[in-house]
Amino acid sequence: MPETPFTVELPDGSVRDCYSPSSVVREYFTRGETLTVEEFVSKSRIALNEASSRVEAKFGFACSGAMSSLANIERWSSALEKGDLLKITKI
Repeated sequence: MPETPFTVELPDGSVRDCYSPSSVVREYFTRGETLTVEEFVSKSRIALNEASSRVEAKFGFACSGAMSSLANIERWSSALEKGDLLKITKI
């Protein structure tokens, strides 16, 4: 399960680095992709929960890193409008 960091550009040009313990996020995001905040958060929830489940299946425990990453995404995205556009700049 290769760790997969990914970077998101916010509407103001700032970036947020995100983390997944599994490459499963590559099934949900692609470099250069633009999504609304709402789409990004929804896909992040699905991808990071799936990543945590993969860790649990392999090691017998859920991945706190995936859940921490999701909590961070939910925290900073709550300051944005749901329709604001985000861009995946690295994955």
